[in-house]
Amino acid sequence: MIVVDADVLGRNRTGEETYVLNLLRQLPRVAPDLRFAAVTRHPELVPEGVEPLVLATRLQEARMAFMLPRLLRRLRPQLAHFQHALPLGFSGPSVVTLHDLHFERDPSVMGRLDRLTFKAVVPRAAKRADHVLAVSERTKRDAVELYGIAPEKITVTPHGVDPAFAPGDGSHGGYLLFVGAIQARKDPLQAARAAAEVGMPLVVAGPEKEPGLVRELRARGVDVRGFVDQRQLAELYRGAAALLLPSRYEGFGVPALEAMASGVPVVLSNDAALREVAGDAGTYADDGDFAGAVRRALAGRDRLVRAGLERAKAFSWEESARRTVEVYRAVMDA
Repeated sequence: MIVVDADVLGRNRTGEETYVLNLLRQLPRVAPDLRFAAVTRHPELVPEGVEPLVLATRLQEARMAFMLPRLLRRLRPQLAHFQHALPLGFSGPSVVTLHDLHFERDPSVMGRLDRLTFKAVVPRAAKRADHVLAVSERTKRDAVELYGIAPEKITVTPHGVDPAFAPGDGSHGGYLLFVGAIQARKDPLQAARAAAEVGMPLVVAGPEKEPGLVRELRARGVDVRGFVDQRQLAELYRGAAALLLPSRYEGFGVPALEAMASGVPVVLSNDAALREVAGDAGTYADDGDFAGAVRRALAGRDRLVRAGLERAKAFSWEESARRTVEVYRAVMDA
């Protein structure tokens, strides 16, 4: 049995939840000879073909220190796959996914206690795991530079794009869109300023992580929707004139990929991971003039829509799962 820690399911953790859910959907398809199980507090969200293992606790510290290690000792899996951190005392074959290392690059993006916790557990997990998966080349470079992980120990498994995100009829609702957790490092205020400067309304969709920032956005007239389900999100993409992502740091940039697959131009900060995802299909605010970048994207919308649709074809959850299974087999055979 291969056990995947799927505690992020149902917790509105945006990119991380998207990653785990789609990986679980694909694993049984690309490796029908293997048996997969997912440890979760939401068994109803576990895809068909994967065995749900219910483990519920309100304290994440207790879960990682006692409950999850106890479960794994009982199961004795061939391999266990974790996000960010290894549970205490687990010594079996392991793989850990690093989604991003923003807490290392910018101390202001996280509270002091959370940052100290991440700085303690993430490098330990990356060094002790048998293999590391990174969702982008940018995250791999960060792990090599910051933690001294050997490059050959890290495999890049990019996100794919869900079929729910597809083009509409080509028209749009005259608004700009920001998708992502509402927190300072995503810089939604920059998106609000750019939208105001070009004279278009801004819609923001994502978990409301920082209440003060949410209040500031609403005070500026921004339509803050909070977390929306996949169906609503797909409709918001298709109706947008452009997606704005002024983030200061990303590990991958899922909204950029989803927007391109939906036939929407993407306007991005000069972030390495966002450039990795969007390539030549993105419009970048290299000089900090985000409003100017929005104007360029709107003027070249038809060309950018075509380029984005083509770019999105390069990202596949099936391929990501295949690369992941190759790593599983290598670790189990070692």
